[in-house]
Amino acid sequence: MHFVALLLQSQPDPEMIKRLVIAVLTILPIIIIVGVAIVIVPFWFICKKAGLSPWLSLLNIVPLGNLVLIYLLAFMDWR
Repeated sequence: MHFVALLLQSQPDPEMIKRLVIAVLTILPIIIIVGVAIVIVPFWFICKKAGLSPWLSLLNIVPLGNLVLIYLLAFMDWR
């Protein structure tokens, strides 16, 4: 709501912009860590059940690593 009001003003208050940037930079890393954990934890258990090292689930952090891991799990023989 404050963001819309900020955009509608002709001259935005520098202090309000500063507070908005600090809030975004505080919350964004937390959201990213939670999102990464939501993806990595299930792949950790899937890799363990497939007989692979669970550390391969960290491939999800690398761009296109998720695709490599999915193909690896799809076409290998599970133990």
